Amino acid sequence: MARKTTSTTTKATKEKKAKPRQTAAAKAKPTVAEPTPASGVVQHRKPVFRAGTWIAVFLLIALIGLTFYLRSEKGKSIIADATPISTPVALFNTEDGAVSSIEIKPAEGEAVKVARNAENAWAVELPIAAEADQGLAEAAATQVSALQVLSQIENENPEIFGLKNPAFVITLEFQNGNEHTLEVGDATPTNTGYYVCLDNGKILIADSSGISSLLQFLYSPPYLNTPTAVPASAETPTPVP
Repeated sequence: MARKTTSTTTKATKEKKAKPRQTAAAKAKPTVAEPTPASGVVQHRKPVFRAGTWIAVFLLIALIGLTFYLRSEKGKSIIADATPISTPVALFNTEDGAVSSIEIKPAEGEAVKVARNAENAWAVELPIAAEADQGLAEAAATQVSALQVLSQIENENPEIFGLKNPAFVITLEFQNGNEHTLEVGDATPTNTGYYVCLDNGKILIADSSGISSLLQFLYSPPYLNTPTAVPASAETPTPVP
């Protein structure tokens, strides 16, 4: 009986040794791959522009549209208040004679003035006294005589037309000694004229081409030769007593 037990034990031991061992990789827990979304599935992302942003954009567009509308309505009301003249008339009376002096003063900046001297030749007096280009100065004088009135405004509120504080004031002297002051305000909505006031009288619309030509003097005075300004330090000092 003892020999049989030993044989059985030996057989069990051999079977145990014949069983293959599991490697470390086999014992490790298998990695589960994450599922890849299908190509047809749309991923939900946050919108680039939020609803509040679009509302702000729409309000801005509406505000701009309202501004243009109000300006258009203002222009229409101003045009309605204007009484057109069937035949444009001269702004200045021909009885005044030829122009002898032109001074243009802007609301801000230096004034420009040309005038005839004792020899009846044009000379620049402002901003720097110098000899004038006779052709340019005479052309400006001719332009003054050619200014025309296109319409007369019934509304007498100068603030509406930029005449409460005019952008430019043109002072003119004529050969007969008369002096006239022409205040220039805003351009008309159609840009065909300027709102002007002559000698504090009624508000008129003068043709834009003539006014624009005169205003060019502010940017390019009619000097024959471009003068060189004398530096303040080079001026002769006043002797101190």
